[in-house]
Amino acid sequence: MKKLAMMAVLLILSGCNLRVLDPKSQTASDQAFLIYLSFGIMMFVVLVVTILFIGFIWKYRETEKNRYDIPKHEEGNRTLEIIWTVLPIILLIGLAIPTVMITYDVSDIGATSDDTLHVNVVAEQYQWTFGYENGKETHKNLVLPVDQEVVLHLTSKDVIHSFWVPKLGGKIDVLPGEENQMKITPNEEGTYQGKCAEYCGTLHTDMRFETEVVDQEEFQQWLEE
Repeated sequence: MKKLAMMAVLLILSGCNLRVLDPKSQTASDQAFLIYLSFGIMMFVVLVVTILFIGFIWKYRETEKNRYDIPKHEEGNRTLEIIWTVLPIILLIGLAIPTVMITYDVSDIGATSDDTLHVNVVAEQYQWTFGYENGKETHKNLVLPVDQEVVLHLTSKDVIHSFWVPKLGGKIDVLPGEENQMKITPNEEGTYQGKCAEYCGTLHTDMRFETEVVDQEEFQQWLEE
């Protein structure tokens, strides 16, 4: 029994990556909200089913009194049929509306302002290249200003990669010969780990980088160096 419990704990811990639930940008916050919302709806369904399951087991358990009783035949219950048909539809609508709204907001790259920072992100085996509007390029670190909208223009030189900084937003595919765009607004200074989340070759694990979110003055100074 102890071995089974230990295996269960190790299995749970091995899959933990709570960085996605510690958002440091508006995009990541919206996506974390969807995770919490879907998890809450799922737990509501599990709770209702569990309560009904236990209730029916208790109500229709075998006793000395009903051991030899033959249950009365029921043709159906229209009220219950309506409830278990309508309730899932309401739950799905409650999940679909914010999901569609947030998805369109994150994908609406055209609705940017003049202050938006544009960064070209080029993936190749086995490194990233981050290019800024003034011609500056970096490889191991992506530097962004806090509280400023950023649009990343992502493309690949060779195979399919996947750009992912868990605390700043969900992963997005980086495709050869095609540009994908990602909009984020970092709202807290710090250093956040980034990686390629798509196996791209033998040195795939080398495609890690750091995203440094700094204040506006420090960013401008770094950009002009």
